[in-house]
Amino acid sequence: MGTRQVGASMGQWRAPVVALCAAVSMLVSFGAAAQTPSSMREVLLVGNNWDGTADIIDVRTYQRLARINVVPDRSQRMLEISLDPVRLTYFLFIREQVGEGHDQLVDDMFASKDGKVIFVSRPSFADVVAIDLSTGNLRWRTRVGGNRADHMAISPDGTRLAVSASTANRVEIIDTATGNIVGNFPSGDNPHENNYSRDGSKIFHASIGTVYTALDTPDLDSSKGERIFRIVDARTLQVLKTLNMRQKLAEMGMPDMSAAVRPMALSPDERFLYFQVSFFHGFVEYDLEQDRVTRIAHLPVPPETQALRRDQYVLDSAHHGLAMSGDGTKLCVAGTMSNYAAIVSRETFRYSIRPLGARTYWATTSADGNYCYVSVAGDDTVSVISYATEAEVARIPVGDHPQRARTARLATSLFP
Repeated sequence: MGTRQVGASMGQWRAPVVALCAAVSMLVSFGAAAQTPSSMREVLLVGNNWDGTADIIDVRTYQRLARINVVPDRSQRMLEISLDPVRLTYFLFIREQVGEGHDQLVDDMFASKDGKVIFVSRPSFADVVAIDLSTGNLRWRTRVGGNRADHMAISPDGTRLAVSASTANRVEIIDTATGNIVGNFPSGDNPHENNYSRDGSKIFHASIGTVYTALDTPDLDSSKGERIFRIVDARTLQVLKTLNMRQKLAEMGMPDMSAAVRPMALSPDERFLYFQVSFFHGFVEYDLEQDRVTRIAHLPVPPETQALRRDQYVLDSAHHGLAMSGDGTKLCVAGTMSNYAAIVSRETFRYSIRPLGARTYWATTSADGNYCYVSVAGDDTVSVISYATEAEVARIPVGDHPQRARTARLATSLFP
């Protein structure tokens, strides 16, 4: 019977121990990487313009996780405005002419890369703020030029915000870490929509002119001011291209169309631009390589909408809200003055209509590309529509007058 060996030399153990340590190191590294996504939660941010709040919606359950006060400094801002006759005049004008008798307290918003801060443009206060989601306090506040802040875009790396300074006729670039304005570029009258390209190298921008006047007939179109579409170098802020879309539409045989480009969506390869135009029930396809309108999508106008005068359209918006599915095959349209959402085939422009019962005011696509979120401002809800089935799958109650809705990833630590 042999003798059992109960010990071994260090040399015999060294190789297995080194291998084991390497394996443990790999597992720890893999575990840390695997845990990173779980530290973030996919949500939908909904800005309730007249409430001055932002709802944080879980995109799996469609339940509200939190409601954020985006005007915690409201009394301070109101005191400042009341002591400045010029600012007070603009404040009251915005309330009556743009806000339909309400203060505009949140227009647009995005989340920081670490998911702990939201950036909010506040039209009536003419500023952009960074709100710490764990405390509800402001990290910074930046006044924009002029007296109103409007739509924003955030760069893909999360370091820059492009915000339209409506009455200053320019777009200002804000450093998200500090709130400092680090540059700007000129726009037409009333700068509006902004979008960064996927790689962050360009900004697609449009101005909409004076949408709050009653001079809405085509023969008075020039009274609306300068309305232009621009492509801007995001690094140098130099204007690369300026287009007058009314002229481009006239070349297509549509001479009475407005030059005011509203919400827009880009094809996945960013060759084709899809955009809405003031007073138009539908959208336009534009080839950015050939610099021409290629197709126009006409969407239905219900009889009750046909009976409206153009000056009864809300801020000249026939439709206001346009998004594209993740695979680039369908578009989602907010039919503002017709109280519907439309899902449209990008290839054929065939559409299905989903009546939503009240005024719609924005559309955005879910992070996975499978759903369209439509803000129903008229009844304080958000409609969730499947691109695959083209049916509404949920209706989410939110605050007063939801407008911009943006997808975001927030830190899970915020939601115990």
